[in-house]
Amino acid sequence: MKAIWTGAIGFGLVNIPIKMYSAIQGSELDLDMLDKKDHSNIKFQRINEKTGKVVQWANIVKGYKMEDKYVVLSDEDFAKASPQKSKLIEIEEFVDAGEIDSVYYETPYYLEPEKTGGKAYVLLRDALKKSGKAGLGRYVMRTKESLCMIKPYKDILIVNKIRFQQEIRDIDEIKIPAGDGKAAEVKMAMELINQLTGKFDISKYKDTYTDELMKLIKAKAKGKKIAAPTMRVVHSRTKDLMSQLKASLQTGKRKAS
Repeated sequence: MKAIWTGAIGFGLVNIPIKMYSAIQGSELDLDMLDKKDHSNIKFQRINEKTGKVVQWANIVKGYKMEDKYVVLSDEDFAKASPQKSKLIEIEEFVDAGEIDSVYYETPYYLEPEKTGGKAYVLLRDALKKSGKAGLGRYVMRTKESLCMIKPYKDILIVNKIRFQQEIRDIDEIKIPAGDGKAAEVKMAMELINQLTGKFDISKYKDTYTDELMKLIKAKAKGKKIAAPTMRVVHSRTKDLMSQLKASLQTGKRKAS
């Protein structure tokens, strides 16, 4: 793996030099965009809006528009804005990870200690494990400041990027029916939840759509015609909730037997 960020974790007066690696990889198929006429690859170009000519990456800069003029920023300018955050994840406080709602979670990264930081890295990992806490901090990567949570995962430390409160949209525009669910229906829904409750095991869940899509691609490559399965989604009326719940409970019992 290639490190995407290098810096340090600030833990009190202790600095732990680390490398950051992406913890995720896509499971979807790598599909190319093609011209429908002759299946040629589609290429994207960066065009100067005034000249209509292609601009090479080496000649592209970033700028911010102020009063009809652009202020052009270099890599050095981004680093100068906050040199500390560009190289240091300062743990500002410790919290219970369970207090952070999943709506704030964004991207996980693995942390690897540099040779000089191994002992301090293990110390922080074990202290977080024993306390059940996570460290909250922030850092700058690719011109953007990110809030993050540092916590142990198996035998390593990971950084989970989390969103700022200002990045979460207000729920006021979402239309939700007023009132509460009927007591009898809620009770039966709870029975269904309890019946389907199991111990969480992520290994049970696979990206099966990618496998099915690959089967279809191989069949098409051999010239086979693929029949589209018919699927009908039925939207039942609200008054049918109780009968649906009863039927769901019976279905669950048959599956379990």
